[in-house]
Amino acid sequence: MIDQAQALRHLVHSKDLRSAKTTKVVTVTSGKGGVGKSNFSLNFGMALQNRGYSVLLFDADISFANIDVLMGTPAKYNLIHLLKGEKSIWEIIQIGPSGLQFIAGGSGFQDLVRLREQELEYFAEQIGKLHGHVDFILFDTGAGLSKETTRFIAAAEETVVVTTPEPTSITDAYALIKMVNSMGYQVPFRLVVNRVVDDREGAQTADNIRQVASKYIGIDIPVLGYIPDDASVSKAVRRQTPLSVAFPNSEAMRGIDRIASRFLMEERSQAQSTVRGLSGFMQRMKKLWS
Repeated sequence: MIDQAQALRHLVHSKDLRSAKTTKVVTVTSGKGGVGKSNFSLNFGMALQNRGYSVLLFDADISFANIDVLMGTPAKYNLIHLLKGEKSIWEIIQIGPSGLQFIAGGSGFQDLVRLREQELEYFAEQIGKLHGHVDFILFDTGAGLSKETTRFIAAAEETVVVTTPEPTSITDAYALIKMVNSMGYQVPFRLVVNRVVDDREGAQTADNIRQVASKYIGIDIPVLGYIPDDASVSKAVRRQTPLSVAFPNSEAMRGIDRIASRFLMEERSQAQSTVRGLSGFMQRMKKLWS
């Protein structure tokens, strides 16, 4: 039976991938933990894939890497195997439900922080091989503004900030956006409001952040959408099954589906703009790490 690495190598050399599609890098983050960021990243990625786009989900949470747990798909290999030179980038890519590709973080990002220049070059070379392999790479970062999270936010093409209507979540989401902006990084942010009672609450939450950001730091933050508070989410977590698989018709999944549709619609409307792609991401990442 062909193993995952062999199958992925076959895909890389297939006719479709030789057509050199552009890979866009998107970071998903939050100002605080417990807002459902990783669940959103996972099911957002699956929603994009269900629409015919190829996605690689990269668990970049240095403290609480748990994407494989949410999927009920224990990762045989993770980032640390790549950093130690034990496995190639193709061998650490795992296959989750519905064929979603993912890279588990494990304890690897703690080693990533301490990479020497030569090791960083190797890491960049390996990640660079993913160019054209998928349409989107989603980096699910840790909550808050650690040095590692800041680097992923600043290097990605855009960042989706997940928040909830809770005052502390709103405050922390704005604080993250303000801090990144104060560092001089020109990051396109977009908002997702999770666990809303209804669209009115979602709109009010988003408007609070947008108005303050516009007034005090002079940036506009578009809203991707709102996700209803739904008990199906916690049920899916307990089952260790993605919401999109366990409860595809749930209110929360419908909200994520609407967000995916809007995201792709906006991507198509910007099709003529320059997409920096994975090579641009790695160039910026290396500068930020130096």
